[in-house]
Amino acid sequence: MPEATASTELPQLSMNLPSFSAEDPGSWQPTLDRAKAYDAAGIDRLVVSDHVVYGENLEAYSRPELGGAKGGKQPTGPDGHWLEPLTLLSFVAATTTRVRLGTNILLAALRRPVVLAKTTSTLDVLSGGRLDLGVGVGWQREEYEAAGLSFEGRGRLLDHTLEVLQTLWREQRASYSSDLLSFENIHQMPKPRQPGGVPIWVSGTANRKVARRIARFGSAWIPWGPAAADIKTGIKEMFDLVRAEGRDPSGLQVVGTLPTVRDSDGNADLARTLEGVPALVEAGVTDVRTSFPLPSDPNAMVDTLAELVAGFRAAVGRKA
Repeated sequence: MPEATASTELPQLSMNLPSFSAEDPGSWQPTLDRAKAYDAAGIDRLVVSDHVVYGENLEAYSRPELGGAKGGKQPTGPDGHWLEPLTLLSFVAATTTRVRLGTNILLAALRRPVVLAKTTSTLDVLSGGRLDLGVGVGWQREEYEAAGLSFEGRGRLLDHTLEVLQTLWREQRASYSSDLLSFENIHQMPKPRQPGGVPIWVSGTANRKVARRIARFGSAWIPWGPAAADIKTGIKEMFDLVRAEGRDPSGLQVVGTLPTVRDSDGNADLARTLEGVPALVEAGVTDVRTSFPLPSDPNAMVDTLAELVAGFRAAVGRKA
């Protein structure tokens, strides 16, 4: 079981990279331009979403007991266009140099773990060790059924996948045995560039199963549901649960969302938005994520992002 150590890194700033569209956008170049702008302006991390297929029961997204968000609405219809995240991040890695590349989240259990281990290792090596693998169980039964997998068993499937990933990432001569898969004396190269393998960011509410997953595999937690809505309480609850699993949580990274504040005319107000940063950091957030709206022109986008980065770094005491 990995033992977390206290993190000495100052809080980081992350942004979602749009990787889906309700209709065919005609070109995904604006997404690629945005990724390059993030890189140029100093955004610390970009993250992309995942859906492999869609059924037609989209109201399930609003059901927390299935893994959805209470009152939430799935952002596209069943024919929305969703780019496969690891493929997209491979493309982004080739056109950027420093921004970290994350999934928020990858439905990892839908992929065969030995192939996913190879894909993520390759991406980590080619990107110079910039990959963060955010994972979760998801909310949609149809995705698991289309992959021939049990929706009810998705938590165990995810744990199994993470077990295999870390085994293959870390062991030169790997063996593994469970009721789902067994292999002996398997060699898979190259290993990820990052020591110990690609960091795993575990998504979920503050409950014992998620805490156990974090304690076993996680470098970070992506809060969901009530824990994300009340981040200070959520962090305390989750850290208590992780301690109960025998893991010191003090070095865990934690994601928190920075809402966009708008003025009386409905325009996004950058200065007032950044005023929310200190409270998140005080609550224990180490990865501040924002979807602050940006202009479409690439040059203007970089200017706005640079102002956002400068304001964020000033708010958390980071030097330029």
